[in-house]
Formats: sequence, structure tokens, C-alpha cells
Amino acid sequence: MPAKLAFYNKAAWLNSAAGLYLQAREQTLYDEAIVDLFGFHALQMGFAQIDLLRHSRISNRYIASEYGDARAQNHISCHDDFLPFADMSLDLLLLPHRLEFSARPHQTLREAARVIVPDGHLLISGFNPLSLWGAKAQFKNAFLSSASYPWSGRFVGLARLKDWLTLLGFELISVQMCCHVPPFAEDAWHRRFSLFDKIKARRFLIMGGIYFIVAKKRVIGMTPIKPHWKLNALKTPLIIRSAPTKPTQHHKNKLKKHE
Repeated sequence: MPAKLAFYNKAAWLNSAAGLYLQAREQTLYDEAIVDLFGFHALQMGFAQIDLLRHSRISNRYIASEYGDARAQNHISCHDDFLPFADMSLDLLLLPHRLEFSARPHQTLREAARVIVPDGHLLISGFNPLSLWGAKAQFKNAFLSSASYPWSGRFVGLARLKDWLTLLGFELISVQMCCHVPPFAEDAWHRRFSLFDKIKARRFLIMGGIYFIVAKKRVIGMTPIKPHWKLNALKTPLIIRSAPTKPTQHHKNKLKKHE
């Protein structure tokens, strides 16, 4: 699909009932997660139509997108599997729905590990394949020649993603689920099933349509070498001889007898 057509396809879905429902739920999760995260530089990769960094206290905030359309309101155009940032230069990185649309999702995570500073944070939101949202994507891909956004993506399972993050040295801080209402095309159906968000969030947490992960980059430091203060006594090669003493009166008498 051409980049321009894909951009408008995505924008149209985000303005639909399901798209607006997803944005509202995810915006709340991102707002709550980043408000207490500090640093110097933060990057949101993708989802440039909405500002997920709006409540961040980090002064230098950037939005990157793969599409150079000005209406996306992005600052940088780049690929997520090769970020134009130096090693350990970002304190906060957001990957909203990037892995399921990345050509190399594992490489995308490697890039995240490269550019994030030690103890920096990585926030990821993705479509859960073990949900009604994932079932709809499987149905459309099975019976349609070309599914539209977001059903055309390759949804990454939560368990698999956890393994990837652990191998790359990330510690999982929190995992949340949202969007328990099925992805209806009409807003009226979303209102009728609004109780699903309250009921299923308690009883069927794993069935949420969207998972939201907060991870922290951990770097194993070198073990400090402690100084060994108990050293052996210094051994000198010199031979110390006792100083000669003056002869006593007894020794003088013995010498006179021998004379």
C-alpha cells in the first residue's frame, strides 16, 4: 500500500467510533504513566495524530513518523528500526502500535534498547491477538485480500513481547489492559457495551483489546574490585648483623692468661 494512501487509511480509522474509543483509553494510560517520568529528551515514535507526550515534564519532546505528511504534525521522519539518535540519548521512548506495523519488530526493540539511557523508560501499546480485536484481525486477513488499518498489522502476543524485552535487558514495571469493548463501527454499540470495560477489566484482564507496557532499561554494572588491605609483611633481602660490643673485664682476664 502506498505511504500516502496508508496515512489517510489510518487517519480515517482513528476518526471512527472504534478509533476514537481506542485513543481515549490509551491517552489516559499514557498520561498517567509519563507524568512522573523525568529526563532531558523524550520521543514518541508513530501515532503522530495524537500527542501522547502532552503531560510529560521532559522539556525536549519529539514526535517521529514514517510519513512526511505535514498534517501528521511530526518533527522527524524516520524508520523505527533505525532511529537517528545517538546511543543512550533518550530518557523516554514511546512505541504506540509500532511493533505490529514494523517490518522488523525485534530490530525495533533493539534500537529502543540502544538509544535509551540506563534507567530510562520504554512505553509500548499494542493490539492483543488474544482478544475480540485480535479475532477481528484474523477474520479480515483470512477472508479479505487486503485488510485495512489496523487489521492489516501483525499483532505481537504479550508473552512473546515480554520475552523480547527481558532478553534486551528491560525490566517490566507494569502491564495493563484496556479496550474490552469489541471494535464496533458504530458509537451506539460502544455505549451499549460500555460496562465491558468495568466487568472484564476485573475478571478477564487478559481479554483486553490493547495491552500497555511500561518497562525500564537496566544495565548490569561491573563488579567493583575491593582493595585488599591486609598485605603480607615486607620481606627485605638485607641481612641485619648485631653491632659488636665492648669486651668485659672477664674477657680481658682470659686474654692475659693466654699471653
